[in-house]
Amino acid sequence: MTCPTCGSHDISKNGTSHRGKQNYKCRDCGRQFVENPQWQPKPKETKALVNRLLHEKIPLAGIARATETSESWVQGQANAAYESVPQTAEVVPKPQGPLKVQMDEWRSFVDHKGNKQWVWLAMDAETREILGCHIGDRSRASARALWESLPGVYRQCAKVYTDFWEAYVTVIPSRRHEAVGKDSGLTSYIERLNNTLRQRVARLVRKTLSFSKKLENHIGAI
Repeated sequence: MTCPTCGSHDISKNGTSHRGKQNYKCRDCGRQFVENPQWQPKPKETKALVNRLLHEKIPLAGIARATETSESWVQGQANAAYESVPQTAEVVPKPQGPLKVQMDEWRSFVDHKGNKQWVWLAMDAETREILGCHIGDRSRASARALWESLPGVYRQCAKVYTDFWEAYVTVIPSRRHEAVGKDSGLTSYIERLNNTLRQRVARLVRKTLSFSKKLENHIGAI
């Protein structure tokens, strides 16, 4: 018998565990353990695979079946992954000059369809970079949060194209804002991104049962 912590062989019996297995104690480091424990830590390869599968349109139950792990463990791994996601986008610095931004907002749900959460996005029309994001209601305050999430050079110089939602008019300076219809093509890139996200993230599909139960997980998944 070898201590799994220090490798010592000076081991004594120390009663039984709550599962009825013989419990042992190391006299050198004090570690208590059982022989052939039922619970084993997951390999790093399994954790890495789960993290990659979280980027695909696969339910957590499907990931658990594919990796032969429990759904509760996969849920804990997903929660940890969502919490570690940075909440700011990295944008390549731009010099002052003519810039074009496309903005749009679209509806999602958390826990049930009565709890609507709107995803607000801003994209550079030239580089296709995500410049800003906000998830909340469809109010002026959310439009303001999206506008303030943009880098300063875009708030100073960019021409912004949006749909006709009134919240944009009250937030974006009128000299740099233009409301356009879908037929103009001036918001086509951000509209295409919205469709892509709905295809990649199951909880964003219009008719879905894959609801997030927590807003934090919803934001992390997006």
